[in-house]
Amino acid sequence: MKTTKEPKQKDTRAVSHKASTLFAMIAIPVELIIAIIIFKYVMGDPSNFIDNNPANNPLTGNYLGTVYKGGFIVPILMTLLMMVITFAIERWWTLKKARGSQSPFRFVKAVKEHISNVNLEAAKKQCDMQKGSIANIIRAGIDKYEEMDKIQGLTVEKKTLAVQKEIEDAEGMEMPMLERNLPILSTCASIGVLLGLFGTVLGMIRAFAALAHAGSPDATALATGISEALINTALGIGTSMLAIVFYNFFTTRIDRIIYTAAEAAQTLIRTFSITHTEKLN
Repeated sequence: MKTTKEPKQKDTRAVSHKASTLFAMIAIPVELIIAIIIFKYVMGDPSNFIDNNPANNPLTGNYLGTVYKGGFIVPILMTLLMMVITFAIERWWTLKKARGSQSPFRFVKAVKEHISNVNLEAAKKQCDMQKGSIANIIRAGIDKYEEMDKIQGLTVEKKTLAVQKEIEDAEGMEMPMLERNLPILSTCASIGVLLGLFGTVLGMIRAFAALAHAGSPDATALATGISEALINTALGIGTSMLAIVFYNFFTTRIDRIIYTAAEAAQTLIRTFSITHTEKLN
């Protein structure tokens, strides 16, 4: 039974890995292109500026023109923001599938009951109906349980350790799929603020340079330049805040999934140990 199930799970993981990698490779450049188009043709539309000239100051209260004046860092920050939203949705969908078709708590309760009654066939059927990472981990343990049950000449301790190791290996196989693309969120959280500050510094340099060339202090021009420069900081901080919130949310969900699977796995290991110890006695 295991020889047919395990390759199928590995094939599924391989397909999932390729699809996720391809998704990231396509999504990031596409979002950069979209950000550049929005920056250039929507925010940089001449109607957003005085005398319909993007080289002039934006119209009073025109936020699109104000953001446009933030400079070339703006579309990069917009790309980061879209990446955070896109990969947050992708991770949410992936973790939703990893939980399975029904509530993990109901599933684990049903599986633990079947395992406690040594009704492995019913437990396997429950795993096949549930699907997802939790079911895959438990199913791997059940398959190993049956394999060890048929082997003669090994001590109960060695058989129990073999079942436990199989479950740990299954967890190790599922974790990369659950954590995939989380580094992207982590990276966006780290560089969002730095890029925002970098854009602000460049904007401040431009503002003070323009003020120096003007020859006389112009408080209005200086205030306008500073406000435009701070646009980058606002975008960077906002992007980082979202990325941190999503990253922590998803890591908590992953820990909960692994804990739920481990709970049922411990029941399986305990039942195997007790059952086979009773047989020896």
